[in-house]
Amino acid sequence: MAQSAGQPSIPVEVWALRDVINAVQVSPDGKHVLVHKVESKEGDYLLEIYNTDDMSKPIKRLNADPMEIIGVQWVSDKYLFGTAWQQNRSSVKGPEEGTYDYKAFSYNLETNKFKDLPGNFALVNLLPKEPDTILIGSGNAVADGTGVDPFAAFRPRSYYRFNLNTGARSLVLKGNEKFPTAIFDNDGNPRFTSSVEPGSNELVTYYRAPGDGSWKEFGERYSQNEHENLYRVLGGFMGPVGFKADDPNIAYIIDNRGEDKAALWEFNVSTGQFGEKLAGTNAADIMGIQTHSIPGKDTLVAARYPWAKMERVWFDDEEKALYEALEQQIPNAHQVSISSRSRDGNTMIVTNRGPRDPGSYWLVKDGRMAKLGSRNPLLKPEQLADVEFIRYPARDGKMIPAYVTKPNGEGPFPLVVLPHGGPHVNEVITYDEWGQLLANAGYMVLQPQYRMSVGWGQDHFDSAYGQHGLAMQDDKDDGAQYLVDQGLVDPDRMAMFGWSYGGYAALVAASREPNLYQCVIAGAAVADPEKVYKMRSNAYTPKAIDEWAKRRGMIGINPINEVSKVNVPVLMVHGDVDARVMYFNFTDYKKAMERAGKTDAQYLTLEGADHFYNTLMYEHQEAFFTKMLDFLANDCGPGGL
Repeated sequence: MAQSAGQPSIPVEVWALRDVINAVQVSPDGKHVLVHKVESKEGDYLLEIYNTDDMSKPIKRLNADPMEIIGVQWVSDKYLFGTAWQQNRSSVKGPEEGTYDYKAFSYNLETNKFKDLPGNFALVNLLPKEPDTILIGSGNAVADGTGVDPFAAFRPRSYYRFNLNTGARSLVLKGNEKFPTAIFDNDGNPRFTSSVEPGSNELVTYYRAPGDGSWKEFGERYSQNEHENLYRVLGGFMGPVGFKADDPNIAYIIDNRGEDKAALWEFNVSTGQFGEKLAGTNAADIMGIQTHSIPGKDTLVAARYPWAKMERVWFDDEEKALYEALEQQIPNAHQVSISSRSRDGNTMIVTNRGPRDPGSYWLVKDGRMAKLGSRNPLLKPEQLADVEFIRYPARDGKMIPAYVTKPNGEGPFPLVVLPHGGPHVNEVITYDEWGQLLANAGYMVLQPQYRMSVGWGQDHFDSAYGQHGLAMQDDKDDGAQYLVDQGLVDPDRMAMFGWSYGGYAALVAASREPNLYQCVIAGAAVADPEKVYKMRSNAYTPKAIDEWAKRRGMIGINPINEVSKVNVPVLMVHGDVDARVMYFNFTDYKKAMERAGKTDAQYLTLEGADHFYNTLMYEHQEAFFTKMLDFLANDCGPGGL
C-alpha cells in the first residue's frame, strides 16, 4: 500500500517564505561581507555589511525604502553596485511590459553614500584596471534567467561606463537593429557581436581587435530561415564565452560544428580558424565555462555540462582539488560553488544547493569554515527528499533524461508530473521547492527533460519541432508510465502540474484521451498560444523563429480550442500582472470552460504577482500552496490523489 498523501509534515508557512538570504559575497580585499536578506514574512530585502573578522553584528544596514533592493554585489573594495525596484502599476499594457520600475545604484562604503541611476541596468564588466568605473548595459538587470523569451536577443542594448564616484555614465556602444548586443573584454572593448542579415535572415558573427573601431565577420553564417539552426538561437549558450587570459586573439567558443552535442573550442579570431577542441562529452552539451575563483585571475579552469547536476570538465588541478575539499566539508554537498573570493585567495564565500540543502552560505577564512546562513533555515536536511537522475525510453525510442523526487515511505506512490517551463531551457537536480513540497506531502515527483529541453544535444531539441502537445506531451506521459511499470507509482493516482509552458502542458493533459491523470494544475499557463503568437509576431522576426512560434499552438495543440474534451478536474493559477504569459490566458480559458459547461474546475488569481519566482511574495505562495495541496488531496479525481 502507498502511504497516505495530502498535507505536508512541514507547514505551508515554511514553504511559502521568500528566500531568507538571497546573496552573500566577500569584497575583493577580503575585509567585508555583504548579506542580502529578508527578516520577516512580509518584509522587504535589506542589505547588511560585516567586517570579516567580526561577523557577530553588521557595521551597516541599508534599504531602499520605498523601493526594494533586489540585487547587489561588490564591484571594488569599497563600492557596491545593485538594483532596486518598486511596483508602481496595477496592470500590464503588453508582453514584457511589467508593473515594476527599476533604479540602479552604487554605494560607497567609506562615505556611506548612494549614487542613483534610474532605469534597469545590469553589470557587464568590472573593468579591473579602472577601480572607480564599471561597464553596465541597459535592459536586463532582472532577467528571469530562463532564456525563454526568443525575442530578447534581438532587442538593442546600450552600454555605458558608469563612474562609481560621481554616478555619471558615458556611452560606449549603442545597440541597433543590425548589432543589438555585444560581448566586451576586461578593458571595456567590444569584441563580439552578431547580426541578422536583412533578406537572407542569416545570423552572422563579428569580431573586433582591441582598439579597433570596425567589425569583421568571422565563422559560419547560419540561416534563420532554417529550423535546423533554431537550437543555436533559442538554446542561448552557443557562441563566444570568453577569452584566453594571456592572448586576446584566442577566444573560447561553444559550438556543435555539425555534431549533435556542443563542445568548447579555441578560436583564433585573427585567422578565423577553429583550434583545439578543449572539452566535449557524448552525454550532453557543454553549456558554459568557469574561470579561476580568484578575481583578476581569468584563466579557464573548467567547462560545464548538465547531468544529475552541472558537472565540470576540469583544466586546473588546484581548483579541482579545492572544490573536492569543499565538497568533503559541506554537509549534503551537491552543487558547490565559490561565489566570491578575495584577491589573496585567503577568504571566500562558498555556496551549496541541492535536494537536502535549500541553499547554504559558508565563509572560508584562513583555512577555517563557518556557516553564515541558509535560504530557508527552517527546513532541516532530514525532512527533505532525495532526487534521482534517470533516463527512460519514450514510445519512439528516444531516451528522455528526468529527475525523480521520492517521498519517505514505501510505494507505489501517487505521482505528480512536473514539467518545467520554457520549454527551451535546461534543468538539472538542485533544490526544487515545488518538488520538495509535494514530496513532503507524500507525492512522488517526476521532472522530465522532454524533447526541446536544451543541453541534451541538437537532436533532442529538433525532434520537438512542431510537436507542442504531441510528441513533447507523449514524453511526459511515457515518463509517468515508466514509473508505473517500475512499480513505483500507483497508475490510478497521477496528476500533472506545471508553470508557464508547464501549465500549457497541464491543460493539454486535461483533454487527452485516454487520460493517464486524475487532475491537472496549470500555473501561469499559455492557454491560448495562437493569441499569444499574434500579439508578439512582427515583420522583423526571423522566419525560423516565426515558424517555430506558430507551431506552439496555431499548428500544434491549442488548449483553449480543446475545452470540450477536458475530462479531469482542473485548477488554474495565474498572477494578474503577468507580463510574460499575460492574464488573458487565464480569463479567456475560464470563460471558454464555462461556455462549454465544464464545472469541475477551480481558479485562483494571485493579485499583484508577475510570472517569475522573485515576484511571488509570501502571501502569493501561501495561497497557492494551500490551494494546490487541498485540490490534490480532495478534488483530484475520485477521492483525491
